[in-house]
Amino acid sequence: MLLQRGHRVRVFERARALGEIGAGIQLSANATHVLDSLGLGEAVRDVAVTPASFRFKLHDSGELLHEIALGDTHRQRFGASYYHVHRADLHELLVACVRGLDSDAIELNAEIVGFEETGTRVEARFADGRRRSGDLLIGADGINSVLRRQILGADAAEFTGYVAWRGVVPRERLPSEFMEEVCTIWVGPGAHPVVYYLRRGQLLNFVGLVESDAWREESWTVKDSWAHLKADFAGWHADVQSVIDAMPKDQCYRWALYNRRPARGWSTASTTLLGDAAHPTLPFLASGAAMAIEDGVILARALESTDSVTAALDLYQTNRYERTARVQTGSNDMATLYKQRTVEELKRGFADFTLHESRNQWLYGYNPLTVALRY
Repeated sequence: MLLQRGHRVRVFERARALGEIGAGIQLSANATHVLDSLGLGEAVRDVAVTPASFRFKLHDSGELLHEIALGDTHRQRFGASYYHVHRADLHELLVACVRGLDSDAIELNAEIVGFEETGTRVEARFADGRRRSGDLLIGADGINSVLRRQILGADAAEFTGYVAWRGVVPRERLPSEFMEEVCTIWVGPGAHPVVYYLRRGQLLNFVGLVESDAWREESWTVKDSWAHLKADFAGWHADVQSVIDAMPKDQCYRWALYNRRPARGWSTASTTLLGDAAHPTLPFLASGAAMAIEDGVILARALESTDSVTAALDLYQTNRYERTARVQTGSNDMATLYKQRTVEELKRGFADFTLHESRNQWLYGYNPLTVALRY
């Protein structure tokens, strides 16, 4: 977004090569408005799945507890599509977009370890001893952000009691006509797996959230035993078993979910945070990626609104804090709904789920390209 608007940008990536981390991303209209504006709409559609709905099903019987329409309904209501995208596919499109605007914009093997500010300039320090200076430094380095620690101090992260499994299953390994192109959320005491298709329906993404104190590693790249995954969902519906049984047994990843409270003060005079570095969000609203995309637009608009970087960063946080904090707390609220202990409690919770649907307008109806900035 900054490159598109004429800024000179350098992206410092600590990895030696760009590659896939994670798997599925859900992109609602509030994010796809932005991808469309970057000229990526058609390319995203070509690699994505447009789900027809969210379907909430009971863990053992498969009873449908609730359904929220997506597809044409989402597009007509909010002006842009809802997509399921493989993280690697979206990453590839964004990299090509950046390099198309500036072939030298991305620098690999560049690990930032801190920064120093002097007057209106900021200097980034790298692990190899290099230093680079500029007018603005943006920390988009995730939940374990180095820049966040320097700006806000050490996090008081609280273990949620949830761990999450993830894996991807090739569609040909599943029973024929296994599942429509929807997002199915299975709910049961102590767990809920989420399954949906990626890559034009060629892959099925599995994220299985389980209440557990037996795993505290907060990393998307740590593997665990397939047998442990199978045991966590023993007795669940045959469709859940089919996904687990088809999953490559050496590709089962597990990570612990930690909660961080909303925090103000993301910025200094010429340094700020973006995405999970600013507002780390639990996955229960499937909005982490969308919030980061929104951040990028509002930051770019803020920079265009004033000649002062410091004033722009104040404006950026003014327009992002309340919304991102609401997503953080809303994700926590959804986690509470899923934590019902009995089938009867789950049924009652989802019978009242219309209360949670009120989030659709404020969450999906937000367009960061056109929303009025608050000064």
